[in-house]
Amino acid sequence: MRVDFTKMHGLGNDFIVLSLPSEASLPSAAQWRALADRHGGIGFDQALVLLPPRRSDADVFYRVFNADGGEVEQCGNGARCVALLLHRRRGGNGGTLTMDSVGGLLHAHVLADGRVSVDMGVPDFNPASLPFDAPAASSTYSVALAGENVEISAVTIGNPHAVLRVEAIESAPVDRIGRALQNSVRFPRQVNVGFMQIKDAGHIRLRVFERGVGETQACGTGACAAVAVGRSLGLLGAEVEVRVPGGTLSVHWDGPGQSIWLTGPAQQAFEGRVEI
Repeated sequence: MRVDFTKMHGLGNDFIVLSLPSEASLPSAAQWRALADRHGGIGFDQALVLLPPRRSDADVFYRVFNADGGEVEQCGNGARCVALLLHRRRGGNGGTLTMDSVGGLLHAHVLADGRVSVDMGVPDFNPASLPFDAPAASSTYSVALAGENVEISAVTIGNPHAVLRVEAIESAPVDRIGRALQNSVRFPRQVNVGFMQIKDAGHIRLRVFERGVGETQACGTGACAAVAVGRSLGLLGAEVEVRVPGGTLSVHWDGPGQSIWLTGPAQQAFEGRVEI
């Protein structure tokens, strides 16, 4: 099967975006892994598959596959890339784009400066929604990892996140703790792990170890998760600049019961055709 694709990225978090006529033509997990290989394939953190809408009020239905071939619920940087691509295919007459996904319905706007703003939904702190094994919802949890206890917060932004506060992200044990938390039995479907350094109420620095990928240059849902956690702890304001290794994202959240908005750049790198 020969497939056309678009290579895109959001602050270095990179994707291939491809349109398929039906889910029957989806690549297998092994095929995704081969395509994701940065030496023998195309190379990407996630693949975004655009499919015909499942509902009348949506412009598209898309699915997200990690570099390891596993499917995930949502991807904030990926959602911005999908929105930008649809906007361009409409000839720049975007307005509001409505995109359906496994993680739920999203609304997006392509701004005049080229950045894309996406409504990522209402953050959910219920442990069962991640899922995360905890007796009740709490602002923080202690998780035992190979003889040490790690304090985390947990939230869903369409996909599961654990967030740790650190003094300095440069020295944060991202790989070690990220892998350990992902393999913890308390996260039966694994988890994305964010390491957040709070600079002040409007600025944080963040590194994220993603499920099925490892550490990425940027993570949109991770940025939203970190701000939701920091705001719920009374440490952050409604408008926060999130500095990730690949650049800067903006997150706005008015608080419980309100949608969280993610804004940042999305870029097209090139188009190609691949034999699967």
